[in-house]
Amino acid sequence: MSNQKIKRRRTIRYRIRNKISGTDVRPRMSVYRSNKGIYCQLINDLKGETLAQANSLEKSIDTKLNKTEQAKQVGKLIAERCKSLNIDNVVFDRGGYLYHGRVKALADAAREGGLSF
Repeated sequence: MSNQKIKRRRTIRYRIRNKISGTDVRPRMSVYRSNKGIYCQLINDLKGETLAQANSLEKSIDTKLNKTEQAKQVGKLIAERCKSLNIDNVVFDRGGYLYHGRVKALADAAREGGLSF
């Protein structure tokens, strides 16, 4: 990734983070996308703690599927973990990535799993 792309994404990420924040009632669902996997966390920004997490490297995720299908499985998994913590509403933080492809697949699967954002 070029230095210019990294700076641009960092600027977008900071702009998003200035506007949204997670609480106990409505945590922030942060998404990180690498070339190999996708990671998702539920974060309470007031206390600075991670409530739950899921990623595509877990054993329950099928690695033979393409990356978009893996992102859907991660979205379903994070929705299940939210339900076990009695969390229904979250604030979605796309992390500076476009709402497209794997990020959108994860978000749509989390919505199908019962989360609202």
